[in-house]
Amino acid sequence: MSPSSSAKSRILVRDENDVVIVSAVRSALTKARKGGFKDTRPEEILSGVLRAAYTRARLDPALIEEIAVGNVLPPGGGASAARMAALHSGIPHTTPINTVNRQCSSGLAAVNQVANQIIAGQISIGIGAGVESMTFGWGGGSLPDGWSDTVLTNQEAEDCLIPMGITSENVASDFGISREKQDEFAARSFQKAAAAQKAGKFKDEIVPLRVKITDPKTEKEMEIVVDADDGIREGVTGASLSKLKPSFKKDGSTHAGNASQVSDGAAAVILARRSVAKRLGLPILGKYVAACVVGVPPRIMGVGPAYAIPKVLEKTGLTKDDVDFYEINEAFASQALYSVEKVGISFDKVNVNGGAIAIGHPLGCTGARQIATGLSIAKQRNERVFVTSMCIGSGMGMAAVFVSEH
Repeated sequence: MSPSSSAKSRILVRDENDVVIVSAVRSALTKARKGGFKDTRPEEILSGVLRAAYTRARLDPALIEEIAVGNVLPPGGGASAARMAALHSGIPHTTPINTVNRQCSSGLAAVNQVANQIIAGQISIGIGAGVESMTFGWGGGSLPDGWSDTVLTNQEAEDCLIPMGITSENVASDFGISREKQDEFAARSFQKAAAAQKAGKFKDEIVPLRVKITDPKTEKEMEIVVDADDGIREGVTGASLSKLKPSFKKDGSTHAGNASQVSDGAAAVILARRSVAKRLGLPILGKYVAACVVGVPPRIMGVGPAYAIPKVLEKTGLTKDDVDFYEINEAFASQALYSVEKVGISFDKVNVNGGAIAIGHPLGCTGARQIATGLSIAKQRNERVFVTSMCIGSGMGMAAVFVSEH
């Protein structure tokens, strides 16, 4: 361990105006169209998570002054479904809500929005959340029926339409990331997640939700409790992944086993000004320090974290070694690998309980989910400073710094 830098010491200092986290929870993440939430609408998953978030903090929901919900594939615009979820969860109609779509960073963008509203003095308590049902939202139906030919004359504008899997292939070929390396990285994600699940390391962050499900064989409806990520598989190795066919190009290296899973789930983070949290006797789990977003070329959108992480570190004065661990979204093994190596982070510090390749990536939920997971990991490992980051479709990256106060 290198001696703590002055920047690290500075962010560990507690100030009455800090934006603190008083609750951070998530649902289990389940396989789209096959998993535990395959028959559950996104607003129902979100409602359960919102209720658990304020209940765990013993917070009177009438004191919540704002809710922002990350959601990438909202039917009919999405704000109504989020509003319905908040009302159903027991939050009164006096609490306003909005939805945020910055693709895969939407959950983090929602948390960032609420944190900034607290910093600006507009509110004292708010929720940054994220939800996605890729069962109900994912697929051709979510795409427009066409694009402006005039706008498509700009090459980078046209590159925004490149399928995500092809952007992964572009990263792999541009930066020479072999199929073997990607498969080994993906296998490690599965192995870490399987070990963490077996050891009960996700239990504290997951809210069990009781939902109805229809058995595809008998067509009988029954009630189940969804309380564990169902995409995690034991026994995955680089060798077993090497047998899978490429999904996007005949001679490509990206396939179903080294890309994030298509999933359903929700997460919520309650933020407050420290002075207010203390006055109300709310549990302080950690604090939000900073966040930033950067743009990168759309054709290699996955490199986003390689540029967002250094920028947020620069903003806070931290070095990469001041950070105890990193939660970097594994949209694809190609881009996650590139980002970790480009920033120069030790792989031992990345996704210590596995990442999206093993756990799943419900688009709007991930940014909030990573915070709940990060706070759990910090407590388990007795560590303080962590960074969350992800690439963003159309060519961006986002990263944020948090401190655990367990």
